[in-house]
Amino acid sequence: MAASLSSSSLSPASSPSSSSSSVTSGAHRRRLTDVERDAAATDYCVGAVPSCTGTGSDDDDGEAGSARRGHGNGKRVPVVDRAWVRNAVACLLGVAVVVGLAMSSHRGDVGVGRLVRRVDAGDAQVLGWREENLTAFARRPPDPPMTQIWMKLDSKDYTKCIERPKNRYRINSATSGYVIVNANGGLNQMRMGISDMVAVAKLMNATLVIPTLDHKSFWTDPSDFKDIFDVEHFKETLKDDIMIVDSLPPDYKNLKPYIRAPKSWAKASYYRAFSRTLKKAKVVKFTHTDSRFVNNGLPPSIQRLRCRANYEALKYNQEIEELGNNLVDRLRNGTNHYVALHLRYEKDMLAFTGCSHNLTHQEAEELREMRLKVQHWKEKEINSEERRLQGGCPMTPREAALFLKAMGYPSSTKIYIVAGELYGAHSMGALKAEYPNIYTHYSLATANELESLKMYQNRLAAVDYNVALHSDAFVYTYDGNMAKAVQGHRRYEGFRMTINPDRKKLVELIDKFDEGTINRNEFESEVQKHHKNRLGGPYQRLSGRSPRQEEYFYANPLPGCLCKTNTQDQVA
Repeated sequence: MAASLSSSSLSPASSPSSSSSSVTSGAHRRRLTDVERDAAATDYCVGAVPSCTGTGSDDDDGEAGSARRGHGNGKRVPVVDRAWVRNAVACLLGVAVVVGLAMSSHRGDVGVGRLVRRVDAGDAQVLGWREENLTAFARRPPDPPMTQIWMKLDSKDYTKCIERPKNRYRINSATSGYVIVNANGGLNQMRMGISDMVAVAKLMNATLVIPTLDHKSFWTDPSDFKDIFDVEHFKETLKDDIMIVDSLPPDYKNLKPYIRAPKSWAKASYYRAFSRTLKKAKVVKFTHTDSRFVNNGLPPSIQRLRCRANYEALKYNQEIEELGNNLVDRLRNGTNHYVALHLRYEKDMLAFTGCSHNLTHQEAEELREMRLKVQHWKEKEINSEERRLQGGCPMTPREAALFLKAMGYPSSTKIYIVAGELYGAHSMGALKAEYPNIYTHYSLATANELESLKMYQNRLAAVDYNVALHSDAFVYTYDGNMAKAVQGHRRYEGFRMTINPDRKKLVELIDKFDEGTINRNEFESEVQKHHKNRLGGPYQRLSGRSPRQEEYFYANPLPGCLCKTNTQDQVA
């Protein structure tokens, strides 16, 4: 790839569907003009047949005038006005054509298929279409209005409310000790865990040492906090909440820290009590940060602090922010719209879930061997087909293509893949066939832009996070930490379109469609019906029997960080 990426890299020429747009629109304009002209003439003839001259009126007038003048002397001669007859017949034929068109249009509610079958190769050449365009167009309905697929959701007057209560400002630097945090997991798991540790430090009246990141997870990424996040912005944003330092002061470095993995789904009282241990040990080290807080039942000020940390303080560093913004600009070039598709069709996820649908026998066996080797994955023998029917598998790229098409996204849609390396030699074939305008950070960024990031999966994931955050629609095909983090952030930023497929219902419908039990129109109607309330609009976070079973706080920070306009509750 060249050192600089021009906007032409995303020009319509790169897309089969977009290459015909100008020709097609011109053809449509010409046909509409003809119809309007014919309709106007017909209306005029119907209203005043005797006086309608039609086209070619000069010649007709001349002939009729000669006949009348040839029988002069004021006598009325019963001569048939042939020009008048021709005009009347033409008007009647025009009426018949318009009625015929109206009736065929009414009968054609099977969609575009009836009309497309009349398009032959010659028409295709005129319109600039290729054979695969005709085939794809014939099997799908017309593109829906843009307002439906790119619409802005109704926020129902909810807006972000994370203001710091007046009685919760930090007024001095005296604390009970230092908390060292070792964040664990991938980027998004660490991001949400660090946000929780900020709130923990507040509850424990502790000074937070800049967290260390996980270097031993699946990607073995050696990146440190400063390699991904803007350290100074993090400290500045939270300066009125807690004390943050880069490292332990010299007087504390020789102290043996009290090491503990905090209790999962702990309440505020757990950490307040833990502050007594901090006062004695002076340094506490938490070895895990994932899911260490309950989702509900925390003081409002703590919930808002969690959001301030996650959505405001944890900003990516300049290099990552700039590259993410550049990729967004390149995607928006020309159409101003794109979909971020979070495909979890990655080797580790497929091995963990035991899902091998759409893969070869050899690939399925490779996943099984990987699952057996990873000791902390408890479930070893998994029935892939049963899990898929239960909605427990990541959607395949083909299933994602069928879903997007059913939801109304045309083949010209630009799709940014938010994922690591996708698994399966031929897994992307169906998605690429239906949506040729597919991009990743590798295809959009230049070699120079990726040089300092390409060996670090967490940094690349941070770039993807920003592109997904700013997309016009974010679609996630499996629940995971990135899906949770991005959908919550998009809600926080004004309920941007975020589509959550009902995987169990979807695979049921896809199987029926593949079996021929339902046709395409029925399939698409059912998909849309079951997803009209799964678009990312506001609703109160769902509670469950236990914190592990309920909706995650960072996936839906309502209530907690989103309030009705002019009624923002300022309870401490």
